[in-house]
Amino acid sequence: MRVISLCPSLTELVFDLGRGGDLVGITDWCVHPAERVGAIEKVGGTKTPKVERIVELAPDLVLMNEEENRVEDAVALRAAGVALHVSMPRDAADTAAMVRSIGSALERGAQAESIARDIETRTRRVLEHARGASVVPWAYLIWRKPWMSVNRDTFVSALLDQAGGRNVFAPASERYPTIEVSDLVRAAPAVVFLCTEPFPFQEKHREELAGLTGFARERFVIADGEYLSWHGSRTPAGIDYAESLIVAARSRA
Repeated sequence: MRVISLCPSLTELVFDLGRGGDLVGITDWCVHPAERVGAIEKVGGTKTPKVERIVELAPDLVLMNEEENRVEDAVALRAAGVALHVSMPRDAADTAAMVRSIGSALERGAQAESIARDIETRTRRVLEHARGASVVPWAYLIWRKPWMSVNRDTFVSALLDQAGGRNVFAPASERYPTIEVSDLVRAAPAVVFLCTEPFPFQEKHREELAGLTGFARERFVIADGEYLSWHGSRTPAGIDYAESLIVAARSRA
């Protein structure tokens, strides 16, 4: 089977399903597993794929994600007769279903079932632990200049909320709303997570935001964006990671 993945988290999943050797094309942003992706042809970015080259590679299946990839590229590939698997998980349950679906498409049902069950088991445990615990209001920043956050219709929001958090920007009409510092101050989250991707927040940004908001520096926490936004075989660890962030924030309150 010849497979092309146009989404980094799906590339990682293909390897974890034991089909990495079937990948004939991946994106420039597919970085895991680091020791193996270097040998695979890069077919452009997630939003700038080389459609003609993808068609030339004659894949049996191209894996895409509705958010990471563009509709027009999917349309062009389908028009060229390329088979696609398109997914868009918004929470852990969706991710388990996606893993099973991709596992079936790649003829790796048993491996996929193991990952999916791990997702479901960890989700049940996290929900049980959160039951009765105090809710932690949080904000998650994904960009600087302008400041941007996430609303409830995002994977990261689902992971943090199931662990006992409450997204203070959940009602925003846009999935990734632009906010002002004054909005952050008014929302008064107990913790503000600064993600490592797509914007690479660093320690210096904790100092910057503490100065702008008047919040204590400890209120800002650098959070691993891969664990909180990559859906697939990284999700089991992401579920545990989200819980650890919420538990730590609760303990500081």
